[in-house]
Amino acid sequence: MSKINFKEQVLPHLIAVLVFLLVTVFFFNPVFFDNKTISQGDIQQWEASSKSLRDYREATGEEGLWVPSMFSGMPAYLVNTEWSNGVLVGIKKVFALGLPHPVVNIYWAFLSYYILLLAFRVRPMLAIAGALAFGLSSYMIIGMAAGHNGRIGSIAFMPLVMAGIHLAFSNKRILGFAVTSLGLALHLRENHLQITYYLLLIVLIYGLVHLVIAVREKALVPFFKSLGILIPAAILAIGTFIGPLWAIAEYSQYSIRGKSELTSKSESSGLSRDYAFAYSSGMLETMTMIIPNFYGGSSGNYLIQDEQSATYKALMQSNDNNLVNQLARYTSAYWGPQSYTAPYYGGAIICFLFVLGIVFAEKKYVWWLVTASALGIMFSWGSNFASFNYFIFDYLPGYNKFRSVTFAIVILLFAMPLLGMLGLEKFFEKGLNKETKKKLIIAFSLTGGLCLLIAILAGMASFMREGESQLPAWFLNALTADRKALLRSDALRSFAFIFGIAILLFFDVRKRISEFGFYAFLIFMVAIDLSMVDKRYFTAENYQRKRTNNFVATAADEEIRKDKGVFRVYNLQETFSIDGRTSYYHNSLGGYHGAKIRRYQELYDSCLANETNEFITDAQAGNLQLANYGVLNMLNTRYIVFGPDKNNIIPNAEANGNAWFVGEVITVNSPSEELARVCEINTRTTAVIDNSKFQVQAPQLDSASHIELKEMTPSHIKYESSSSVAGLAVFSEIYYPEGWHASIDGKEVPIVRANYVLRALEVPAGNHQIEFKFEPKPYLVGNKITMASSWLLLLVVVGGIGLSWRKAQ
Repeated sequence: MSKINFKEQVLPHLIAVLVFLLVTVFFFNPVFFDNKTISQGDIQQWEASSKSLRDYREATGEEGLWVPSMFSGMPAYLVNTEWSNGVLVGIKKVFALGLPHPVVNIYWAFLSYYILLLAFRVRPMLAIAGALAFGLSSYMIIGMAAGHNGRIGSIAFMPLVMAGIHLAFSNKRILGFAVTSLGLALHLRENHLQITYYLLLIVLIYGLVHLVIAVREKALVPFFKSLGILIPAAILAIGTFIGPLWAIAEYSQYSIRGKSELTSKSESSGLSRDYAFAYSSGMLETMTMIIPNFYGGSSGNYLIQDEQSATYKALMQSNDNNLVNQLARYTSAYWGPQSYTAPYYGGAIICFLFVLGIVFAEKKYVWWLVTASALGIMFSWGSNFASFNYFIFDYLPGYNKFRSVTFAIVILLFAMPLLGMLGLEKFFEKGLNKETKKKLIIAFSLTGGLCLLIAILAGMASFMREGESQLPAWFLNALTADRKALLRSDALRSFAFIFGIAILLFFDVRKRISEFGFYAFLIFMVAIDLSMVDKRYFTAENYQRKRTNNFVATAADEEIRKDKGVFRVYNLQETFSIDGRTSYYHNSLGGYHGAKIRRYQELYDSCLANETNEFITDAQAGNLQLANYGVLNMLNTRYIVFGPDKNNIIPNAEANGNAWFVGEVITVNSPSEELARVCEINTRTTAVIDNSKFQVQAPQLDSASHIELKEMTPSHIKYESSSSVAGLAVFSEIYYPEGWHASIDGKEVPIVRANYVLRALEVPAGNHQIEFKFEPKPYLVGNKITMASSWLLLLVVVGGIGLSWRKAQ
């Protein structure tokens, strides 16, 4: 066995890890030196939504698999469930080197991409530059600021998966197996299937390119050997996540991402086009990859906040305060087609190197990465390239399950540093000659020349958004002047970065100074280029002092909490679908989740939204008749909140309670009829049953009958009932067909769906013990597979890396 050459085999990687640590600490320095944490809106909403589950886990040590605190109840799989894949958690902790969450995700992105570039035989110093470019792209930093930790974590491990796949196809199959299985397991654990979908597209294009090459070179045997080692690697990785995947697959058919049963809805499953393409990039917004202020920057950047701007000065000269206040909302520097966005900047230097890679890198890599990049760009255009994207939405399997198609630009961000560094490697390999100089000039002209041309011709754009042409001319002149200045300034900035690197390459500065000095300068310039732009969108305002509770109870919350019963709260202060806060203290009608149960959303759209408007109108007129709001009452809404004060609460004594017997059943023949009738009935006395799915006997009603809730945990509910006649009991619990089991006196009975979203049971006469238990197979069975696969993965990774190392020596 040969000796390890520390200087060549160890030191470069130690330097890389040190650079990644330093950049992470420097960029997020308030986290490390000021005892602050990142203020993330989505994470705060998640903390509120998941609080009941976390409290239950802490109190009992068990998982609450059903979350009762949001949307009247839903499976907890996509909210907060801990699965038995602690092995992966341990691996991450070891290699995270103590970095805190969520900033560790950026470090993981650096490290993962560094390994990818090494797998493609890029020298370590160039790999450091490429890794920094990937992790510091504004896409990653903006996502971090928004609190999209799962998405950013999932992206961070994409390169590790691709590294393993490439190793397998580079005749390093054992190492490829180990790296692929580990990378995919870590990637899947971040639980963002939209990013996984994009990763799959990248892998498929890579595979098709290699298949074409294998056919052309008559090398199908090695191709299928590599493929044969990767399939079990993928199976093993999926095994470590089989519980969550099983749960998600099961739940998706009942969520808003599944197929509606309403006859008025489209027969296709998945999201609607309007919903899926609500966030679509304009075609020219792709230019923000090289010029961040191409469209003025972030939509949240208001020029009225900049005292040096022409817009601010023009407004301050006006004597009409009312007009100034009206115009203030039009002072956004952003003039692109989206309602809310921030630019995705890949780096001027990296864009230049990407084009350099197109002209220098091996053609198989160019075809792969350019094809993938083109798809990512076109996907991100969404409805702005409708002819292509509507076809893809309708016919590409699985694509219509996802929204926010702007996320697809991650494919381009993945490809650019890789192709750029591969191109730079080839450039150095060929040396400086007439041909390489010509190609270098082409790359510079297509990027630096473009930036310079845009700076010169900037005045030709309108710099106006739709509807702004009606604004006063004096105001519009100032606004467009500011927007033009932002574009021109950033175009010249990008030109300067590109020109600087191009000159160094053209005159082969590596030979005039040390190679290490050149690489260090490149690393520094890439980091400076990106971090300066990142800091526009990730500022001191994104940090807050560490505190234990972001949701201080209002006087209204405290008043409601005096009631120790089990009920729900409807908070009219908050938007129904983005109300995590109420779930922090109460069981809420609203909530915060991108995949709520479809039937519950349809109930809101068809009944509850209208009922809410009627309630508000009646309350304002002083004419509340609480018994008239059937849907609110069947959801056991005991309190309606309209403000933070103690007197901003309307108690609802007409709420139906936790369970009740009904005297009348209306049978219908379709879900559409069922939903329509629920909006009309008195839910206290009547239930609607879809006769095409459930059959019940005509109920009798004993005026003295009652059902009392005796015990409740997230996954287990007990009632006691008493009635002199057999009847139909309706429970104010959301019907979910998978995992819930009901029993009366220990004997299992079928659960009936009533009133479109609730559970019901036929209860015989007499006194009875009624129980509901949530026992989902994805958790009970899938969790065991997850645990076994995680331990097997650890053995495979350690063994695979050990064998590869031994073979290399």
